Amino acid sequence: MRNRFADTFYELGKADPRLCVVVADISPAGSIAKFRNEFPRRFVNTGVSEQIMIGMTAGMAQRGLKPFAYTIATFTLYRPFEMVRDDLCYQNLPVTVVGIGGGVTYSTLGATHHAQEDVAIASAIPNLSVVAPCDPSEVEAATRWCAAQDQGPVYLRLGKAGEPDLSKAALDPWVFGKVRRLREGRDVCILSYGPIMKRAFALAERFEASGKSAAIVSVHTLKPLDREGLARILQTYAHVVVIEECAPNGSLAMRVKELAWDTDVTCRIDAFTLKDAFIHCYGSHDDILDAHGLGVSELTARLGLQ
Repeated sequence: MRNRFADTFYELGKADPRLCVVVADISPAGSIAKFRNEFPRRFVNTGVSEQIMIGMTAGMAQRGLKPFAYTIATFTLYRPFEMVRDDLCYQNLPVTVVGIGGGVTYSTLGATHHAQEDVAIASAIPNLSVVAPCDPSEVEAATRWCAAQDQGPVYLRLGKAGEPDLSKAALDPWVFGKVRRLREGRDVCILSYGPIMKRAFALAERFEASGKSAAIVSVHTLKPLDREGLARILQTYAHVVVIEECAPNGSLAMRVKELAWDTDVTCRIDAFTLKDAFIHCYGSHDDILDAHGLGVSELTARLGLQ
């Protein structure tokens, strides 16, 4: 996902001289170096100065440029939070804040690098749109949209590396603000976003093995949330499952349950999020997700499929 973003941004940058990127100490990462080398006047590395990174992009946007702020998710959003809120969102500037490694992707680096609350925090800020693609193809579509839009600031939450392409056979195109069907099904619908989507596919196979047809829907835009699309899903399916790599408070799961209450639907809803806790587990991304109770076997058991 990270590399697809960088490659897409490079291609767009060749055609649009307004596109520029400001990073905080991670310029050698991924293929963003290609953009840096070819367009050095449109590339700025502030070093470990994330507040300056955000403030600088605000000024650039006011001068007519299309800036992207780019670094690890905790340092893109948490450390310069006041600047994101006041410099970008209060002024409603079209800046894309790219958070690499959303959720607990940076597993072995510990809680300082885990952005397990990022979707909830970003969604709470007025004017800030929140987009979390599930695979490289959705990253490309989202990056192209961010580079062209001028409606306001966006938090673009990406994985780090190695994510499979899960949307090749998608039934719907990627459209900002709309849920997207990745797989058709009749009995149960699984809602997810971000790199954890691969576990949604694994869980769908467990449903199929139990004799139930499972649909999968990508909720790639968390804000503005497609309430109409989600309401249709809640009204259509007898069973809806939410799987996400986000803390429970302010999560998609919480908002789906709220929508179900508001629309008087009676379907069964099972929601699986990260725990509201710092998990003291040293291991891979998969190990951390398992420690948060999001292992496929555990999800299968909790859904009564074993």
